[in-house]
Amino acid sequence: MMSELYDKAIIEKRNILNELRSNNMTLQELRFFSIYLSKINPLDISTRAVRFPLSDFQRIMDFGRLNINRLKACTDSLLTKIVKIPTDSGGYTSFQLFKECTVDKDANDNWYVEIDAHDRALPLMFDFKNRYFKYELWNALRLKSPNQVRMYEILKQYEWIGKRELTVIELRELLGIDANEYTDRWDNFKKKVLDSCQQALKENTDICFTYERGKTGKGGKWLSVIFHIEKNAGYKDPLSLNKFLEQQTETEQSALDSIGGNGEFVGQTSLLGAYGSTPFPFAGAVEDPRELIPIYGSEQLAILAEGCEYEFDKAQMEQIFAVLQRIDIPKDYNTDDLTWGRQNYLHEKYAALNAEASGKKRKGQKPITDRFKYFLGMLERDTFQPASY
Repeated sequence: MMSELYDKAIIEKRNILNELRSNNMTLQELRFFSIYLSKINPLDISTRAVRFPLSDFQRIMDFGRLNINRLKACTDSLLTKIVKIPTDSGGYTSFQLFKECTVDKDANDNWYVEIDAHDRALPLMFDFKNRYFKYELWNALRLKSPNQVRMYEILKQYEWIGKRELTVIELRELLGIDANEYTDRWDNFKKKVLDSCQQALKENTDICFTYERGKTGKGGKWLSVIFHIEKNAGYKDPLSLNKFLEQQTETEQSALDSIGGNGEFVGQTSLLGAYGSTPFPFAGAVEDPRELIPIYGSEQLAILAEGCEYEFDKAQMEQIFAVLQRIDIPKDYNTDDLTWGRQNYLHEKYAALNAEASGKKRKGQKPITDRFKYFLGMLERDTFQPASY
């Protein structure tokens, strides 16, 4: 039996699955896994495969305009997520969370993405009767970073106790923070992780927390953190999955009407402007931004231009690139490539540009007359602090 997306929005998660060290999931992958868990019935193993309309999958994974290479990289990445179960002797057993992902058309000729749990992971997701906790999906949808989602889950598990103490090492591992991150000063970790998560959970979830120093080391060094967890009466209205999908960046799909002889998807992509029917100068079939190297002069600029939906010309993209070099932007997780990481960043900023333009129009405010200049100013502001996307 195939499990479809529907209104059920309760996540039941085994404690052991929640206690596992981070799988290095991106924010989008963490959201996807939460949505997946909310769509299966843990008492019915036949619901292990969940089918998403392709447009919903795009929004969940925050694609913007669909690009076949990014779709493949995304589904491949989901299939590589590994869990490690500790053994009694101090070793561990590793296996994948998911075993199979299919992108295809259904009987009504609609594209979908279907994902199935790995056989070894089934005991972590089905037929458990104790040592688990529940939360409503909406709590994971408004959070803006992997740290925030993981902090919510590791504290939600202990909500009924109201208190949890973790060593700083354990906390970093559970949050998936690399060994070389936030190692310079404790104040930096406190501000960027603890305080940031505290504010995010207070504003967006059904729990809130305070924290204090636990065990200390030489010179008063924090060795552990004690969290005090409470129900939160001040959260925003719960956000349904349907509403969340509506709020995500509008997606623009390739037709994906057929598959060529080499197994590659073929189709036409309509590259339309942000405000309706005016096509960009080179609208047409663009499966890969590198096809536009003749337009932008380099593979790097062509890839970056896709992040801005090809609105800006070569000279403008060169100015944008000059600013990007002064912003601390992480590499793309799926490809471990800085250029694609910069494209992800531009995609987020471009969506923000369109949101601001639409907001001004809706409120009757003075419109943005020079979109490039306004966009460049948005990027310039990020040169004074790490990129926030």
